[in-house]
Amino acid sequence: MIKQFVKCFLFFVLITGISNVVFAQKKKAGSTKRASTKRTTKNKTKSTIKAGSASKDVVVVAPAVVINTDTLPIKKVPKSLRRDAAVDDDAIKDRNPLTYENLRADDAVYRQKIWREIDAREKINLPFRYSADENNGNQRFISILLKAIQDSVVTVFNSIDDRFTTPMTVSEVAQVVAGAEVQVPITDSLGNITGTKSMRNEINFDSIYKFRIKEEVVFDKESSRLFFRILGIAPLKRLVTAQGIDFGETEMFWVYYPDMRATFAKYEVYNGKNYGARMSWEELFESRMFSGRIIKSSIDNPYDQYIKNYKGLSENTILQLLEGENVKEKIFNYEQDLWSY
Repeated sequence: MIKQFVKCFLFFVLITGISNVVFAQKKKAGSTKRASTKRTTKNKTKSTIKAGSASKDVVVVAPAVVINTDTLPIKKVPKSLRRDAAVDDDAIKDRNPLTYENLRADDAVYRQKIWREIDAREKINLPFRYSADENNGNQRFISILLKAIQDSVVTVFNSIDDRFTTPMTVSEVAQVVAGAEVQVPITDSLGNITGTKSMRNEINFDSIYKFRIKEEVVFDKESSRLFFRILGIAPLKRLVTAQGIDFGETEMFWVYYPDMRATFAKYEVYNGKNYGARMSWEELFESRMFSGRIIKSSIDNPYDQYIKNYKGLSENTILQLLEGENVKEKIFNYEQDLWSY
């Protein structure tokens, strides 16, 4: 009886041991499979994002090169690191023009519009061509205009009309001043073309020496005074085609003068006689310290034509000049006839 009990007990122990061994092997195989699967997934992930690996799914995009075309052909003038003057002239930078006197339409008993042409080659107009460099840039009048346009100080208007109707961008002004951009090849030391770059033709600013001014003459009966108010300024450029066809002088763009008064007040006009008695450009225009011949007026001009297009005057420049002086005389006589002596 005892032997049979011992045999049964040993048999039960043997069966239990075999079951534990089988269960342990299955568990080990399952954990090994999971570890292998995890390691494989990790390896796959690493191989996908591995730097420098060649794959068809990876697209390398080169950084875009942005070329700023909104630039004007203005020479950059470096500022002086020390005071380049024996006097304290910092107040000039903060100078502002005086506000215009208000003119009521009911008090304007006489109004005429006049277009003048300023030739900087005349002796009185030579300050327009003053080519020195100062801390605020080049002192040519055309350079002052272009710098104000480059700095977005003033709005530029297209020359399709002189009523300031169509604004222009800086890139459009650059195309008018220096022409369209051209693609210039870039070569290496061996002469091989490695690329292209956009460039504009250089322009000689001394070749721009004529300016057109639009102004209005108003006689105010309240103050009994004749006012000359400048409305716009336009530089002129001679247009010649590649075939040599000369289309004459044309307006490049128009700038509204009241918008430029604050800028003109910060630039001094060259005075060859006394460097200490220099006025600002705003004072020069308001004081009428320039010479300009009249090329168009609203006096006796029902067809709104330039004097050069008048019948019988198109071929005679001397008569055109005399007609402009005639317009000036009419305005002068109107003011003088209002007084009794």
